[in-house]
Order: sequence, then structure tokens, then C-alpha cells
Amino acid sequence: MKISLNWLKDYIDLSGISIDEIVHKISVAGLEIEDVIDQSKSFENMVVGLVKEHKKHPDADKLSVCKVSDGTEEFNVVCGAPNVAQGQKIAFAKVGAVIPSNGMKLEKAKIRGEVSFGMICSEKELNISDNHEGIMILDSGLKEGTPLAEALGFDDVILDVAITPNRSEALSHIGIARDLAAIFNRNLRTPQIELKESSTKSEDAAKVEIVDAVNCPRYVGKVVTGVEIKESPEWLKRRLKAVGLRPINNVVDVTNYVLYEVGQPLHAFDLDNLSGKKIVVKSADEGEKFTTLDSKERILTSKDLMICDGEKPVAIAGIMGGENSEVTSRTKNILIESAFFNPSSIRKTAKRLSLSTDASYRFERGTDYNITKFAAQRAAQLIQHTAGGEIASGEIDAYPNQFKNRTANVRFARITKILGYEIQKETVKNILSKLGFVIEQESETELRLVVPSYRHDIEREIDVIEEVARVYGYDHIPEVNKVATTLEDKIDQSAFNDKLRDILTSLGFFEIVTNSLLKEETAFKFGKPIAMLNPQSSEMSHLRPSLIPGMLHAISNNLKVSERNLSLFEIGKVFEKIADGEINSFDDFTESEHTIISVTGHAIQTEWFEKDRQTDLFDLRGTTLSIFQKLFPYQEFGLKYKEENKWIEQNFVISGNNICGIGGKVKKEVNDLFDVNQDVYLFVFYLDVIKQIELSKRVFKELLKFPKVYRDFAFVLDKNIEADSVVDVIKKASSKLLHQIKLFDIFQSDSLGKGKKSLAFQLEYYNLERTLTEEEVDKDFRKAITAVEKTFNAQLRGA
Repeated sequence: MKISLNWLKDYIDLSGISIDEIVHKISVAGLEIEDVIDQSKSFENMVVGLVKEHKKHPDADKLSVCKVSDGTEEFNVVCGAPNVAQGQKIAFAKVGAVIPSNGMKLEKAKIRGEVSFGMICSEKELNISDNHEGIMILDSGLKEGTPLAEALGFDDVILDVAITPNRSEALSHIGIARDLAAIFNRNLRTPQIELKESSTKSEDAAKVEIVDAVNCPRYVGKVVTGVEIKESPEWLKRRLKAVGLRPINNVVDVTNYVLYEVGQPLHAFDLDNLSGKKIVVKSADEGEKFTTLDSKERILTSKDLMICDGEKPVAIAGIMGGENSEVTSRTKNILIESAFFNPSSIRKTAKRLSLSTDASYRFERGTDYNITKFAAQRAAQLIQHTAGGEIASGEIDAYPNQFKNRTANVRFARITKILGYEIQKETVKNILSKLGFVIEQESETELRLVVPSYRHDIEREIDVIEEVARVYGYDHIPEVNKVATTLEDKIDQSAFNDKLRDILTSLGFFEIVTNSLLKEETAFKFGKPIAMLNPQSSEMSHLRPSLIPGMLHAISNNLKVSERNLSLFEIGKVFEKIADGEINSFDDFTESEHTIISVTGHAIQTEWFEKDRQTDLFDLRGTTLSIFQKLFPYQEFGLKYKEENKWIEQNFVISGNNICGIGGKVKKEVNDLFDVNQDVYLFVFYLDVIKQIELSKRVFKELLKFPKVYRDFAFVLDKNIEADSVVDVIKKASSKLLHQIKLFDIFQSDSLGKGKKSLAFQLEYYNLERTLTEEEVDKDFRKAITAVEKTFNAQLRGA
């Protein structure tokens, strides 16, 4: 965004501060200056000249010889313009000047025998306009010798400022001036509003109705009647040109001026072209067509917010007005629109229509909902000044659900801890006050602040501390002669992830990194996703609630280039809403860290000594258990098979005290969503849970001195009974002699009976101090059989 230094000086006294210092300080404070354009440099060695004598060139019919005075000397100049005459004040470029239009450096020259010491310039040669029919004739009241840049109003310095998306309040001259006021401890001057209003009320002259209050929380209208549409005065045109805008007419130019002054986009409607003298803010009809000011027909959707009159749409809200209500030379009465629109709504419409304007650029980032009335009043004031007319008293302020000002607390001790050095309390208070924060409560230890309505990026204490730090200046960070450190153990937050990454790569897995943003349709298939406030595109509109979509997308991309045998993993964060509805605090959603592994294709490829084999569930199961055994070598984890869920069939979970992860075979319908045409097996590790597991210490165990005794049995029972349930019953019914239970066979067949299955277990018995007898093992074994039969109505096979 371009900022005019001369314009900036209307709001802050910058005397005694050099351009270089301004550029340095404001860049360090977070607003990068991409370019500094000193307009006067284009007019060096150029002054206002007085043509004291004019005569025909003796050897050329179309040339003339002039005597030009710069106030101290007279110069002989050969000129070819037909309109040059004695007594004119002209733009005189001396020897050494560089002509802006072609870059030619002027030198002393002899033209047809006459020596010329410079050039009398046209507007085209000065790059002011395309007029080259004659020389540029200046105001006769100008004093000869006055620098041409000063005489033409091109003595300005233009700063091209890069504004980050979170700093929408800096998209105006007053916004930049506010930062400079805080940095240099100067006072900010805002325009004074003094209106000469008529007895007619704005609310009687026009009406405003908000149908969609979610996307248009506030709409202010102000009426000015009896205006005269004409060319803007020079001061207004000069300021708009300085920031790269093209003057149109006095009313439109005023709305653009206020936009760049206070950062509030405005629109002026021809009130007489509004049916019913009414504004209705509502959504467009699906497929509705609308012609914008650029004469292009736009096809709208029901998600696009429109400004309508009593019968028809007249503008795309926050983006561009329509041809049917634009201000023309015949306009006499106008309605000034100053509104606050939902940033997300404006961004989506602008993106879909590929229509970006100065207004949409600001609305997308969030404007100040409290400045809408001031901006309308300021525009009315300037319109009356430049176009005449009468200002209707008051404003139409449709504001159904008023915003509450946000508050934030900041502790002085916290500022010192975060920055590593102390800033005086009075300095902190002064900086925050200059930036527009209101100190609501104050104590020796902290401040309670009311956050300015134009600072949408300030939410927490750390945000306030950042404001203090950037304005105070990083140049003030004191030098540290030595750095002290303790010898206590440090916690490496990335150590676990690094270890897991090493384990996975050692097992032949390749790491992938996928986008944490998904399109809405995909995101909702895998959980309760969180919508982005200002997504870059519809393809990246929601935070991912799962790593599964990214993994399947990566697999799909590999399959398309014939990479079919894949072992991949990803470590990343997932985000999910706890309940339906809007997010109002950090308690309304969860942020978890997961790792996902996947295997697909051939587990073994054909060799001379073995045949190929497709990856199956047991490959995934074995790999998953191996990972846990490598992470926690002296601990046991249970594996339980579960009912299928939305995405996975044949699924199982790994558990310690809590469920540590879930995996299985991806369902075909899920694979089809990503064009994956082969079986995929994946497992998701819940790292937040796994990291809470304490690593068991290594314990020495003596070799068993007495023999083990094994017993096997198989039961026919209902197929919905889980093996883990049977194991639990066996454990409760058995004595301490039983040390291990192993499920070694699962069999299902109609021969067992409808809805039945067979589970076969091996039981391991031993005693550390003696050899077991057959009688005591059989007694324990029969207790287990009886317990299973009674609990599950099971039948012992072979009995």
C-alpha cells in the first residue's frame, strides 16, 4: 500500500525526523517498507522559469529562441513549441536535468547555429500527462526559480508499505500515523468533524434493512442532497494520484480519500436510482446475474451478500457497486454507505468472482466496526466541501447486535520474562495508550486493557506484549555480556518424535508431510472440523480432523505414477471441535498430535526363492507391535479387535492403561474418495496418550528353574463375544499359577451353528519355587472351563 508522507503529516508532526529514520523504525516495528519514492528526484535541476524574450529562430521556421530567467540568471533556450510566448511562467529544465519521459540528460547544445542551455518542457516530457501539443504553462503567480517539484506539488515522498494480513488497521494513513505516534512518542491528530446539517433527517430520506445480520452486522447510511458532480479540486486529485488512484469525480474521489485516510471502505449510491429510497442487505438468489461498475456481468450464488434497493440488487457487498446506481454527472442526491461486513463472506465472494478491489482487500482482513459512523460523517463533510449540497441530519445506523469490546490483561512481570529485559511501567502504559488501548484497570502488577475495535489480531496477553516489544524497539534490547545456564536435565520436546521417526525409517517407512488444511466436504467425512476464518481457497477451508485424508491423498498420487508398494508415515497435529456450533474459546476444540503409518501393495515381491504376497492386516499388526516394543521394550501392550468404524474395517486397537491407537483395513468406499484402487492398511498412534506412558526400568529376572505346563481348549460361542472378554474371565477364575493366555485360533463356519465362532486358547502354568503336579494344574484348568461356559453359555469343543 502506498502512503504519502505529505498526507501523513496531516495527522502527526514528523518535524526533526528524517525519512531514513522513519523507514527504519517502522520496518523494525513490523511494517516493512518495500520502496521509497522521492517524487522530487524526478524534477532535479528543474525550476519555474520566466520567458523574458521570444523571437523566431533565424535558420528554422518552426523553432524559436527564448531568454528564460530562473530568478538569478538568464538562459538562451531553443524551443520548438508553437504556444511559447513572452511573459509565460514555464517548466524549465536546466543543463544536467534528466527528462522523466525518456531519461535523456540535458547538455549544452547548438541547434541550427543557436546555443541552447536547457529545455522548456511539455506535460508529456514531465510524465504528468499525454499532452504534447505544446509546452506546459504554469500559474503566473508562481515565483521564478521555485523548484518545479514544489510548484507542481510533486515534492512528496511515497512509502510503499507491505502490510501483513493481521495488521488490517495499518491499511490507512491514520493507521500508519498511529504507529509512528507510538514509536516517536508524538501526538496523533484525527480530523475534526464539523457538519452543517439540514433539518431533514437521514432516516426520513432513506431506509436501511439488514436481512443477513451475520454477514452484515452493521450498516450506516448518510444522505447528502443537492450536490454538483464535477472534477475534484487539485489538492484532492494530487493526493489520490500520489497513492496510485485515478481521480473520477468529486464524490467518488471523496469516498476513495476517506478509504485511504481512515481505512473504511465507502460507497456512494445515487439516491434517486434506489427504488423506494431503501437499502436491503441480503443474500443473492442462486444463479442471479448482476452487472458491476466494470460493465461485467457476474453470476451469483446464494452465499454472496448483496446490497439491494426496494426491487433489485445495486451492489456486491464490500466488493463493487453496480451500474444501475452509480454516481454520474446527473446525480443530485446521494446515499453514503459505511458498513462492517463479515470478512469470511467477502473473501469467499471476491475469490469466487476473481474480483479484488481496495474495498474487498480491507473487508477481507477485517475493518473497524466502530469507525463506520465517523467515516460516513467525514465523507459527508468533504462532499459538502467539494460538491456543495445539504447534509441530512443524523445517520441511519442499522446495528442489530452490537459487538462487545474485547479485553486483555498484561502483567509487567510477564513482559520482563518474555522479553528478557525490563521496560518501565510508564513506558508500557504510554505505548499502549498511543496504540489506542484503553487502560480500564491498573495495579502495581498488571493492566486490564480494552482492546481497540480495529485490532482484530489482539486476543491474548502475549499479543499485547508483542505490541509493546515492537514499538519499544528491538534496538533497545540490552547487550548481554554472559549467558548463564543451569546444569539440570533439559527436556527435549522433540526427542520422542525423533526416536519414533528413527524407528519408522529403520522399518522401511518413508516420511510424508501433507497439508493441514482440507476442503469442507472431505474434512466433514473424517470428524468435526474447524473452519478457517479467512481461507485462501475452498480447497483449504478447514483444519484437518484426521491424518487419514492426507495419507490417502499421498498414496493416490503415488499410484498415479505406478508406485504401488508403499510404506509411509506422517507425524502431525489434528484439530477437532468438541461439539457442534461456533468456537468461542480454546475449550471448544481439541488439538492432538498423531502419527499415522500405512502399508499397501506387495509385502513380498517374487524372487527365485519365494513368491509374491500382498500386504495384509497381519503385516500391519506385526509392524505396529514392533513399534511399541521398540518404544517401550520392557512393557506389554494389549491388542484388541474392535467393530468397524466409518473408515476402517477389520480394525484393532493397541492399549496400555488407555487406548494408544487404532488401525485396520481402509474401507473400499473411503479408498474410492481418493481414487485408491488397492487395499490400504493403516494405524493411527495417539502420541499425546503414548507420551504419558512412563518407561519401565530394566529388571533382571532369573531363568525359570522349574518346568512350565501347557493346556489348550477351544469354545464355541456367539461370534459377537470378543476374545479379550473371554481372557478376562479366565484370569479371574484362575489362580496365580496361570501366567499367560494366548489366543491361537479363530474359526467360523455354519457347521458350528448360526452366529457362532470358535476361539482356541493356550494356557501357560508354572511356579517359581517348585514343580507343579498334574492334579493342581487340572483343577485350575477346569475352573477356567467352567467359568467360560457359565459366563458366555459357551460349549467346550471336543467335550
